[in-house]
Amino acid sequence: MRDANERLVLSLVRRHCSLAKTDIARMTSLSAQTVSVIMRELEAERLLLRGTPVRGKVGQPSVPLSLNPDGALFLGLKIGRRSANLVLIDFLGAVRATESRSYSYPSPSETIAFVRDGIAHFRAGLTPDQDKRIAGLGIAMPFELWNWADTVGAPRDIMDQWRDADIRADIALHCPFPVYLQNDATAACGAELVFGDTSHLRDFLYFYLGSFIGGGIVLNGALYTGRTGNAGALGSMPVPGADGQPIQLIDIASIAVLERAIAGAGRDATFLWTSPDDWGDIEPDLGPWIASAARGIAYAIVAAASVVDFEAVVLEGWMPRRVRARLIDAVEAALKGFDSEGIRIPALRAGSVGIHARAIGGASLPLFDRFLTQTGLTKDHP
Repeated sequence: MRDANERLVLSLVRRHCSLAKTDIARMTSLSAQTVSVIMRELEAERLLLRGTPVRGKVGQPSVPLSLNPDGALFLGLKIGRRSANLVLIDFLGAVRATESRSYSYPSPSETIAFVRDGIAHFRAGLTPDQDKRIAGLGIAMPFELWNWADTVGAPRDIMDQWRDADIRADIALHCPFPVYLQNDATAACGAELVFGDTSHLRDFLYFYLGSFIGGGIVLNGALYTGRTGNAGALGSMPVPGADGQPIQLIDIASIAVLERAIAGAGRDATFLWTSPDDWGDIEPDLGPWIASAARGIAYAIVAAASVVDFEAVVLEGWMPRRVRARLIDAVEAALKGFDSEGIRIPALRAGSVGIHARAIGGASLPLFDRFLTQTGLTKDHP
């Protein structure tokens, strides 16, 4: 565990891209001597890099320091209902390597094999020094995955294996570094918070559309997970169905709904999971799905905004950008139909991390735990 002041310095440098010692002393109220000692130690550990000195009118030139991309590396795993993704990111959040596999349903044994082989492949491409700088693996997956057996059409006995499995501990047996675990949508929200274009936002609501829609909450610049880690379970939010009766948002605003519509017309829908950058022409089914999902999401936004005065709503998903743009436009149009008297409707914007936000969010778990001041994430490691 790093010293609290070192975490604070690293967090500030990350937020501002680069800072001089005088800037950090002013922002933290730490003495110039204390800041100098911290910066020297972080430089010696190669977590910070010196920039070009900036000369002012008087005094010594100011030397900006920034994060060293190679200072630490992080692994992230997303376990989904239809696919798994493994990523390796650097200290700045840039993706260095990725591995993916799609399936009809996940099983613990196949997932462990995928992770074991993927990590071995990643590490084989690193130098010895880079390999030593892997700070941990974060797993992002739906909690109580076994409850979705019927929804994803998986054999009950296979999905029940997840009930008894300790996937974090099982994967940790193959890793020489700490392993962490978090809900997938919450992890994606964390990725948007630390790596996304949200530095000016203090409070925002986050939606991620995967097989099923989920979400996260950021309050006062920190990820809020609640007493049990289940805050931001937006997929469970009640919304009106087609007949006006309440259903859950997950039942109308999930990609699994679109998958069922395509499969029901006798067409193969596996491209939804294997080609997230291009779904091709699926307009007969895409349009109605966007309209229905947008109405549900708009309802959820208004309901959430009546409780918390969010500045913005961020929407991301496992989908092509053009589909995401259409969905955002449809949500904005649906919001205009609500009576919002007494409620400030937050601004709606697209996510900036991308389709791999859940895996990158998993990778951010060891980053948060070992290098930053953020304390809102639920984590579990040896």
